[in-house]
Order: sequence, then C-alpha cells, then structure tokens
Amino acid sequence: MRYSGLRVLWEGLTGNKGWQPAWREPEPKQSYDVIIIGGGGHGLSTAYYLSNKFGITNVAVLEKGWLGSGNIGRNTTIIRSNYLLPGNEPFYELSMKLWEGLEQDFNYNAMVSQRGVLNLCHSDAQRDAYARRGNSMHLAGADAELLDQDGVRALYPFLDFDNARFPIKGGLLQRRGGSARHDGVAWGYARGADRRGVDIIQNCEVTGFKIENGICKGVETTKGPIAGKKIAVCVAGSSGRVMAKAGMRLPIESHVLQAFVSEGLKPVIPGVITFGAGHFYISQSDKGGLVFGGDIDGYNSYAQRGNLPVVEDVCESGMALMPMIGRARLLRMWGGVMDMSMDGSPFIDKTHIDGLYFNGGWCYGGFKATPASGYCYAHLLAKDEPHPVATEMRLDRFKRGHMIDEKGAGAQPNLH
Repeated sequence: MRYSGLRVLWEGLTGNKGWQPAWREPEPKQSYDVIIIGGGGHGLSTAYYLSNKFGITNVAVLEKGWLGSGNIGRNTTIIRSNYLLPGNEPFYELSMKLWEGLEQDFNYNAMVSQRGVLNLCHSDAQRDAYARRGNSMHLAGADAELLDQDGVRALYPFLDFDNARFPIKGGLLQRRGGSARHDGVAWGYARGADRRGVDIIQNCEVTGFKIENGICKGVETTKGPIAGKKIAVCVAGSSGRVMAKAGMRLPIESHVLQAFVSEGLKPVIPGVITFGAGHFYISQSDKGGLVFGGDIDGYNSYAQRGNLPVVEDVCESGMALMPMIGRARLLRMWGGVMDMSMDGSPFIDKTHIDGLYFNGGWCYGGFKATPASGYCYAHLLAKDEPHPVATEMRLDRFKRGHMIDEKGAGAQPNLH
C-alpha cells in the first residue's frame, strides 16, 4: 500500500477499514545473507538501503526490544551538516541531502522540517572559529551563513543579547538544517525495508556469535540460532556489551544523555538554536513543546535515565540564553545511552573477524547521521569497501594516528 492524500481521503470516507500493518511480524528463518543487529534508526536504514539501493533482500533486522525503543526515539530530532573536518563534513552533507528527499523516497511522513540551525557565538575568537567552519562547509557543498548580531536579532529578538557574561556577538546559520520526527524516521525505514522482503524481528536478543576459524557464521538469539553470511552490528550505547560477546574491546564508553520537553506553547522558536557559551540546544516541536538538551551525565551507565545535576545545568544554560524559558513548565524528560568514542567521531568498518561488521561511536550525532549511516553501512556490506565519504571512519584510526577530533578535546569521550 502506498500512502497518499487521496488514500487518506478514501479511508476517511470508508471508515478507515482498508489500512494494512506497516510491516510484518515474521519468525526468523534459519539463515540470511545479512543479519543486522539493532532495530534502531541506523539498523533500519541499513536494511532499507541494502534492499532498495543494492538489491540485497535476504536480510534480517534483530531487535531485542520493540522497534525504535532505543536512541532513535530518545533524541532531540535535530538534523544538520555543520561540521568542520574533512573526515566528517562530506559524510554529514550526504546525510543532509538524503534527508531532503527522504519522505518521497520511502513514502512516509517523517515530518522533515528544514527550519534552520543557528550556532550562537559569544566572543571574537568563537566567531573566527565559526567562519572557519562555515568555509569548510562551503568546500563540502553545504550551505552556511555567518551572521552578525543584527542578523541574529532579526531572527530571534527574544534572546538575551546583552548578557554580561555571555553577550551574543553573532552566529553561524545553516538554513537547510532543522528537525525531523524521530519515530516517523524509524517507522518509514522499517516499512520501506519490509516492503522489499526484509524480516524485522522484534523481541529477539542476540546472546552470542558463532565464530569458527576467525569467521563469523551466525548469531545465537533468544529465538534460537540464526546463520548469516554477514553480521552487521549497530546497537549504539550497547556496542561494548554486544561486541564483547565476539571477544572485542572497543574504543567506546557508554554515557547517558538526557533530553527534555516543556508543556505546549504558542509558536515562539522558529528554528533550532545552540548556545555557544555552554552545551545547550533548543527547538520547538509541531505540538508546541520546547525540546532541549545539553551535556551527557558525568558517569558511565547503561540506564536510560539521567541525574538531577545535569537537569540543573541544562536549565541554567537555557535561562542564560533566553530568560523567558524560566516560565515554562517541564512536561517530561528521558535518557538515551550514547556510545561515546575516544575522539567524538563514529565508526563504519569491518572488524578483524571475517563476516563481522561494526557501526557505532556516534556520540551526539547519531540521529542526524541516520540516512548516511545506513547508506554507507549498506555500501560496505554490499561491496566490502567503504563509501567514499566514510573512508576515515575506521576502527584502527587510533592505532594509525588518524583521529577525527572535531572538538580538539583529545582522547576523552566525556568531552566530546
């Protein structure tokens, strides 16, 4: 079934009796060409592009919980490609281009809204750094505009421009950035992959790998053993635990990242704003809630919940940026488990075990990378060579001395 305005009208007139399930609930087969571990955004997008772009349809996606129960449903929905380094920016620009045609591509309303992303600067040095980043974005084919204070004031007159500690000097604007509906992204990719014959198997936890003579030949699951020619892991914050079952230790730490939604308000914030004097980012959802977040919690955890000191820090940053936020009531909050790499950049690579592949280390950037991550991972699985924009995202880059350190914070994951 293809979705369309005409279909919605017809179903409304006939009692909505013709809708079909968006995807099947199959039992696992004995073997597959590709087994994808993780039914989040990256796993589902990988399955979608494998089946739709590379013609590989004998694929299973194994999810230990329900579809989209991980970070794909626990983020602040921001999409952007405003990166600096050549190992990152072309990749995220590919993702931005895929976002722009995504809804038409998989015939699903993911509520992609290119409302603009503005990074504020609060000092001359920060403005110079943003100018450099903007130039790098232009070289990669992305859009970027360096705004002065008047330019920012024209867009967001309610900000605290004359804050004694954090005066707003200007900002770097990417008008093509914005937000998307996280659940809609997961459901759209799942439906698109299912239509091509991919088996999406929920409540199926991987408990081990079948490795013989250095070759991964399948997985052990709570629904029995499943054989596979290629095993693709993309489980975000659970990367360390899952890969440990294959005897691998990753350069990754797991941390909690909290996000918050306020009560519904009248439209006030047209785009996405990030605070340059602290880690704070905010936008407004289509339902009126202010969606915002900040830094990860300062300890390692696998729990999908956070702690109060970060709540306080995030609220302080929000008040410094726009004092009016203090009048809004917090409606709900949640936590996602971040797979923080040692340099703050991700991995899409083969492992030393034949037939076993890894995708992870996305830190804060997982949601915005969803389309390009899936496409590049599918390219790697289909062709056994990295996509041209993902050649630097290797597991051995620390050994080779080729880190992709976007922030310049060194090998300290909690700073990225």
